Amino acid sequence: MCGTLRKARRDEKALFCLGAVEGGGAASTIQPMTHRSLIIGASGGIGSAITARLKENGSDVTTISRSEDGLDVTDEASVAECMKKAEGEFQLIFVATGALEIDGAEPEKALKDVSAKALADQFAVNCIGPSLIMKHALPMLPRKGPSCFAALSARVGSIGDNQIGGWYSYRTAKAALNQMVHGAAIELKRTHKEAVCVALHPGTVATDFTAKYAGRHKTVEPSEAAHNLLSVLEGLGPDDTGLFFDWQGERVAW
Repeated sequence: MCGTLRKARRDEKALFCLGAVEGGGAASTIQPMTHRSLIIGASGGIGSAITARLKENGSDVTTISRSEDGLDVTDEASVAECMKKAEGEFQLIFVATGALEIDGAEPEKALKDVSAKALADQFAVNCIGPSLIMKHALPMLPRKGPSCFAALSARVGSIGDNQIGGWYSYRTAKAALNQMVHGAAIELKRTHKEAVCVALHPGTVATDFTAKYAGRHKTVEPSEAAHNLLSVLEGLGPDDTGLFFDWQGERVAW
């Protein structure tokens, strides 16, 4: 059985082998995968690292991104058009889109800093965009056999975990995304009994996305983040659908 993260659970109900290995080292020597993967947001730090990791381990990977395909997640026509590139079924669909600072608007430190535009922009990119992708991508999961849809969220989108306040627009948009993932998982389970639909917190990853905001948080390189996230997905089963997990495979409070 692949990897060791959350091994006790994985031995019972692993989705599939994604080829992640302990410590984020070299590619696994396990038999190459036969599944197909679709990565949306593949030109970003995490998206490109996920793509590279999957390709190293034999996955048939299709990528969609703003830089290569002109994807505009805030425009449903653009989402629908770009998704035409993805033909057939995919056992893994991974959404790595998102933004923290939009049009120069930094995360709010206080309620007085909140603006209608910042809220609308954050919702457009971090909730509406992934939601539109879900709408068009979930039908591409096979009805039979294990499959997984995963969307990047953030721990700051957790209402239960919020102890310091601030970052109103970004937090709220991610919280809304979490609700969309949870609701979509309920609907998906009616027709895709073995499918998993989850939100993921990747930790603080050393990318342009987080460069100004890492602060005292320990950062990891995108390649390590990709290993961590794929390891988590390896350990999930149908009972985990609709939940929110961090990069260690631990559940995050809503």
